[in-house]
Amino acid sequence: MDKEFFEAVSLLQKERNISADALYEKIANALVIAAGHNYGTKDGIFCDINPEEYSVRLYMRKTVVPTEEDVMDPAIEICVDEAQQYRSGAVADDVVEIDLEINDFGRIAAQTVKHVLRQGIREIEHSQVLQEFQSRNQEIVTAKVQNVDAKTGNLTLEIGKTEAILPRNEQIPGEKFEVGQLIKVYIVDVRDTEKGPKAMLSRTHPGLVKRLFEQEVPEIFDGNIEVKGVSREAGSRTKLAVYSKDADIDPVGACIGQRGARVSKIVSVLGGEKIDIVKYSENPAEFIAAALAPAEILSVEIISEALRSCQVTVPDTQLSLAIGNKGQNARLAAKLTGWKIDIKPESGFYQPMIQL
Repeated sequence: MDKEFFEAVSLLQKERNISADALYEKIANALVIAAGHNYGTKDGIFCDINPEEYSVRLYMRKTVVPTEEDVMDPAIEICVDEAQQYRSGAVADDVVEIDLEINDFGRIAAQTVKHVLRQGIREIEHSQVLQEFQSRNQEIVTAKVQNVDAKTGNLTLEIGKTEAILPRNEQIPGEKFEVGQLIKVYIVDVRDTEKGPKAMLSRTHPGLVKRLFEQEVPEIFDGNIEVKGVSREAGSRTKLAVYSKDADIDPVGACIGQRGARVSKIVSVLGGEKIDIVKYSENPAEFIAAALAPAEILSVEIISEALRSCQVTVPDTQLSLAIGNKGQNARLAAKLTGWKIDIKPESGFYQPMIQL
């Protein structure tokens, strides 16, 4: 093979964004398989490719045995007399290498090389896409909208040089997208399927909100503030619990930012979704009271620690605020804290317990 072969490989490497070493490995494997078709087996056949010297060497490696009668497997063994044709002075137990001419391969062998090489390139690309997605698993990526399916509402997104689908049910209710638009999505999981790597994307997952705060709030990114929990009803409301061991840091204020600048950016990315940022406490009563913000709480009585149930008392005027529209505020507080919350007004009228 001449210099043009290596230039073609270099061009293929750039077009497909595949490493040259990986390509040469697949080419060598294809040549070995093709040679195996010619000789009935690929056992003992090797291929060395040296792009620096523009050389490709295909050869058979055989162990020398004393006589022809001692040859048990002709694919990997050769008698002394025959071995000396390839290396003078060869004796039993030596290993000789016999060069093969690639140009002697027939049409079927050549087709085999092409087929194995195509399959090899697909495997490399498959592996690269899988690694790319896995490196971003449970992270936010910026994707470009390639297509909006008018029938299903699903989006085809371009992430790097790869396509992925954002299903309609993983989009924030009411969102509208246009081709060419850049959007942020959360990679929930990555699966290696028969049809290739598949990234499970979402804009409704609580992880999206958590990662957005990590990007926007340096104190979270550097570990001075910890996100203890997120409960979310996408497109409507999210509750975020934050905590700092440093008494000099106000975790809620840091997340809100000066004049609400930090949280406003996140709200904008989420299409106007309301976000309640509450201070986490290891004291369940304090945490539950904070989680029911913006309602004013008079008291939190722990009914059963084992069952994680409690009763919350609020002023009569705060009852609807504590419960929220269709029970949303109490429901999100229950999800955030992990407690079953029974809300009652100060006057004594009980409301049904909000289950997780």
